[in-house]
Amino acid sequence: QVQLVESGGGLVQAGGSLRLSCAFSGRGFSIYDMGWYRQAPGKQRELVARIFSGGDTSYVDSVKGRFTISRDNAKNTVYLQMNSLKPEDTAVYYCNSAYAEPGAYWGQGTQVTVSS
Repeated sequence: QVQLVESGGGLVQAGGSLRLSCAFSGRGFSIYDMGWYRQAPGKQRELVARIFSGGDTSYVDSVKGRFTISRDNAKNTVYLQMNSLKPEDTAVYYCNSAYAEPGAYWGQGTQVTVSS
């Protein structure tokens, strides 16, 4: 059974950087297309970055040029490097399959708070 553990969040000033990590336990990590999602207070969870099994990536427009998703298949880990952070990036960040449904299993997430 897959388990996901996110880490690396925190409080940062606008313009700062954070690097999130997601440890995937279970089989077959390297064949999964993975995604980073975020959920701000009062808003729906949104997919902000995806990395496909072959290494291609895609981003939502609001984070393009600032966030970079990567993966290390040897460590069963997916990362999200976040630069030039803005207050509107404040949210709980989750990783999961790039096609995860709201009712799927989700990890505990990691809180990112960006102060102005």
